[in-house]
Amino acid sequence: MPFHPTGLDDLPAEIAVFPLTGALLLPGGRLPLNIFEPRYLAMVQASLGNRRSLGMIQPDRSLPATPNGPGLYRIGCLGRLSSFSETEDGRLLITLAGTIRFQITEELPMRDGYRRVRPDYTPFAADLARPLPPVILGRPALLEALRTYFRAKGIEANWEAVERLDDHALVNTLAAVCPFEPVEKQALLEAPDAAARATMLVTMLRMDSLPGPGQDIRPS
Repeated sequence: MPFHPTGLDDLPAEIAVFPLTGALLLPGGRLPLNIFEPRYLAMVQASLGNRRSLGMIQPDRSLPATPNGPGLYRIGCLGRLSSFSETEDGRLLITLAGTIRFQITEELPMRDGYRRVRPDYTPFAADLARPLPPVILGRPALLEALRTYFRAKGIEANWEAVERLDDHALVNTLAAVCPFEPVEKQALLEAPDAAARATMLVTMLRMDSLPGPGQDIRPS
């Protein structure tokens, strides 16, 4: 049965984590993944029996490597496997639904080649709140920054689809799909709440729209 936690006591005390640079899963967001390495196939199979949950986290290249692999950021996001299918060549196509952020308190021994941690969800209990708190930032400011960013990057967008997204879906989708640097993605994950994340997103879009040395952005 699908796992829909309503409180911290419903969350798994130990989770597998998938360290993936540049991949951002936010509470309320979705992340499709194509799983093919044997250790991560084993990770997904095990997670199906652990409340259909696993953690997404980014490697932190500023930290020294550990016996288990690269150092990790301390904060990641728990995802629920909301869809799962197997291809003829043995890959797994999954979608994670973001549930709640967590902080690593301890890394556990590896199992079948994948990493596991003991998470602390307490600092992020508000992620489970329903209905979601409003995104305070004015929507026109976000869309204006997005249009400028897409024009600067030469990205074509389906604006009808963009404008159909509600505020939370818009912020989560843009944070996940825009090609920000890993450290910027981590900053978005660690933003205190949706309102702060939206404000940070607008700032990043505007900064990344600025022309570099020798470049000139002209109105289209």
